[in-house]
Amino acid sequence: MPSITIRNVPDDVHRAIRVRAAMHGRSAEAEIRDILEKAAKPEGRLKLGSLLTSIAREAGGLSDAEAEHFNQLRDKTPADPVSFE
Repeated sequence: MPSITIRNVPDDVHRAIRVRAAMHGRSAEAEIRDILEKAAKPEGRLKLGSLLTSIAREAGGLSDAEAEHFNQLRDKTPADPVSFE
């Protein structure tokens, strides 16, 4: 799993993270991971595949059984990041 180093975090921000972590019963590092995950993958985000499926259903071109079949076939492994070098 990748690691990230964040430099020059202001003292008041670091203190607020430690307090927030204590309130949630976890380490500051675990709290930061949670904050990053929620920022990068917010609840209720619109996923392209879900949007396209709903459009196809509304248009009458896709039954529930077909949608489920396509969902089972979908590759759920994360894509590799793009390299510009």
